[in-house]
Amino acid sequence: MRSLELTDVQRPIVADLFLLTAKPTMYIANVAEDGLGDNPLVGAVRGYASAQGADVVVIAGRLEAELAMLDEADRTELLAEYGLEEPGLNKVIRAAYHLLGLRTFFTANDNEARASTVKAGATAPQAAGEIHTDFERGFIRAEVVSYTDLAAAGSEQAAKDAGRWRLEGRDYVVEEGDVILFRFNV
Repeated sequence: MRSLELTDVQRPIVADLFLLTAKPTMYIANVAEDGLGDNPLVGAVRGYASAQGADVVVIAGRLEAELAMLDEADRTELLAEYGLEEPGLNKVIRAAYHLLGLRTFFTANDNEARASTVKAGATAPQAAGEIHTDFERGFIRAEVVSYTDLAAAGSEQAAKDAGRWRLEGRDYVVEEGDVILFRFNV
């Protein structure tokens, strides 16, 4: 099924079958710690996956297990020893989000911050609906700042003063890492 080229007429018919081979695929190559660099076996997996239009994420399972047991300082040190910037789990999560076409956005108030997920291409009202259906129904506007800009500014007010906070309407497409305050009226 992965290698079949379907017509526009055939695609919806096959979609109703919910075939596993029609689902998106990601390969995870679990290697020894010394195999994280140039590894011919990983190259073979990449070639196989490429032929199917799939992504490959390389991890060292034993190293991942060890990293999970460490505190932040020791984890950073161990990653540096292996020349890694982040744990493999982070790469797997990011690849899965990409594969499934998902975006993460954040909402916050004085007491808490929450992360929510929407499909790529979701508009601000659709994202508001992920929080509560009333938010989508009564959507007025979204106040948006990217997490990167908010973190660089240091505070909500500093981001506003720097002109990074913006008002967006119904047509705004939510981007990865947006921090959003939804205005609504029900």
